[in-house]
Amino acid sequence: MTFAGIPVEALDFYEDLENDNTKSFWTAHKHVYEKSVRDPMRALADDLSPEFGAVRFFRPYRDVRFAADKSPYKTQQGMVLGGHYVHVGAPGLFVAAGYYQMAPNQVARYRVAVDDARRGEPLAEIVETVRDAGYVVGGDALKTRPRGYDADHPRIELLRQKALVGWLEFGAPDWLHTPAAATHVAAAWRELAPLKQWLDDHVGPSDQPRR
Repeated sequence: MTFAGIPVEALDFYEDLENDNTKSFWTAHKHVYEKSVRDPMRALADDLSPEFGAVRFFRPYRDVRFAADKSPYKTQQGMVLGGHYVHVGAPGLFVAAGYYQMAPNQVARYRVAVDDARRGEPLAEIVETVRDAGYVVGGDALKTRPRGYDADHPRIELLRQKALVGWLEFGAPDWLHTPAAATHVAAAWRELAPLKQWLDDHVGPSDQPRR
């Protein structure tokens, strides 16, 4: 399928789902989800996967077994391509890249690298550049300094992080509904590439459960 953009109906579908997150609504509007959300997002993945990697397309159903909120359906359709994230929901398009969650051994490796000036200073420069380009950089973080590090450490903000992600909320510009949406997503991921590459180089994967 050729990617032609994310239709307005996709945003409308999620706006309605936020107001009526029930099986009866989903059943009655599943065809809208399939035509206006699932199929365009899969087509977007087909366009981007040759550059950014294998696709993991998230299920639209929430795991409510241990959740206080028993709403059965997610209010956005997300997917990951080689560690790069994108979703569409009622507000529009959202993109991100980085390490959204880190296992304990990843956090340990991350902090050692950030503490080391030879590796930590380049990360601080990357984060500043990414923020200057209009992205938000952050993620789950301690409210105080991590144990073993001084509160006046020059990179204490980064040391507090238990996850590190750069993201951008595009919203719903006119180009969202055109093939140009793929170009904008790809451009954002390329701008976030130095952040993800630093994490790949100095933290890497883990076989431990994520936090």
